[in-house]
Formats: sequence, C-alpha cells, structure tokens
Amino acid sequence: MSYLAVMTQALAGVEAARPLAAAVVVSVVFAALARWVRGVTVGGAIAGAGICCLLYRGGGLGAFLTLVSVFCLTWLGTRFGYRRKEKLGTAERLDGRTAWQVLANLAVAAGCAALSAATHSKAVFLLAVSAALSEAAADTVSSEVGQARRVDARLISSWEVVPAGTNGGVSWTGTVAGIAAGAFVSLVSVITGLIPLNWLGVSIIGAVAGMIGDSFLGALLEQRKVLNNDGVNFLGTLIAACVAALLV
Repeated sequence: MSYLAVMTQALAGVEAARPLAAAVVVSVVFAALARWVRGVTVGGAIAGAGICCLLYRGGGLGAFLTLVSVFCLTWLGTRFGYRRKEKLGTAERLDGRTAWQVLANLAVAAGCAALSAATHSKAVFLLAVSAALSEAAADTVSSEVGQARRVDARLISSWEVVPAGTNGGVSWTGTVAGIAAGAFVSLVSVITGLIPLNWLGVSIIGAVAGMIGDSFLGALLEQRKVLNNDGVNFLGTLIAACVAALLV
C-alpha cells in the first residue's frame, strides 16, 4: 500500500473519530448537568448519555438541542404544582427519572437517529426523531400540568370521570399544555435545522397522535396491568415516529 493511501486512510479515521469524540464529550457533560439538577438518577444519567450520543451522531447539533428542549420542559413540568401532586399521590420523585424511564421516552428517537446515519433515508428518520421527542415532551407535560391543575379527569376510552392521575385520564388543561409542549419541541427542531419548516406540522401531528395513543394505551392496557407506564410511553413515542414518517 502506498504512503498516500496510508495517509488517506489515517485522515479518514481522524475525521470519523472527531464527531464521535464531540458526541461523547457533549453527552457526558449534558448527563452530568441533568444529574446535577436532579432531572435524572445516576442510572438515568448513564442511559441519557448513551441516548444523547446516538442523537448527536445521527442528527447533529439540531437533535441535541431538541433533546435539551425536551429535558427542560419535562423538568419544569415535573416541578409544576408539585405539592398538589404530592397530595394526590401522583408526584414523580424529585431525585429524577430512572434509566428505564429515560429509555422508555427517548429510545425510539435515538434508534431513528441511528437509522438516519446508517441509511439513505436520513431526512425521514430525522423527522421521526423530531416527532418522537415532541411526543415525549407532550405526554409528560400534559400529565404533569393536568394533575397540577385538576382534581379529576375523563377516561379517554369511556369519558367517565376519574381521579386525576388515573391511567388514560385526560383533561382539557393537560391536553392543551401537551400540544403546546409538542409544538414547541417541533419548532426547536425546525429552528436548529433538524427538520425543514414544511415538516413542522407533520412533526406536531405525529406528536399529538402519539400523545392520544399513549392515553388510550394507558386506559386499555396499563389500567389492566397488561403494560406498565414505561411500556406505554415507549409505544407512544413509536406511534408518533411512525405517524410522522407515514405522512411524508
């Protein structure tokens, strides 16, 4: 092998390692900060670092900043009306979300980001990333705000009145807050260049579809102990990603 060929391969390796190194550094710093503000447990921080690395590698800075917007909204939503949610017995632990909770909400987005880097359908998978992340924010914010503002809700499958925090329970307050959160994350995806402007509506529709699907799964499966909350959250983000991808 010629000297030029060896140098070419070496330079290619350096260029390939550079974004990986950047992804690792950014992910570790982000996970450490997330743990510092008690947004995640130690296990959640480790899982989050892996998720962040995949998102950064597959979607670049846009995917990372969109992830940050999801984290900020869910962190604020968890602490919104916390004392009221404590009385209801529905408050999340202030120590942060666990590894399983992080994976349930973000694994679909990370998987789509990895597929975007490995296939020629990069744009569609990045749209799925945006929709999945938007749904994760929408679902969390809708639940947290709804529980903080209402003492009761409507079971989405039958529309009967149930206590706030019941699996599958929805309220107008929580739903509007969730849609706003999903729209905000989708807008961040556009502003950061993760998806083009003409796909903004598609990302929002996917997020809302996933949020509604999550509520139905909660009422029909989680309430009957067929699935736990992590399983429902995972499927909600999967619905969002699939709906968005199928609409383009």
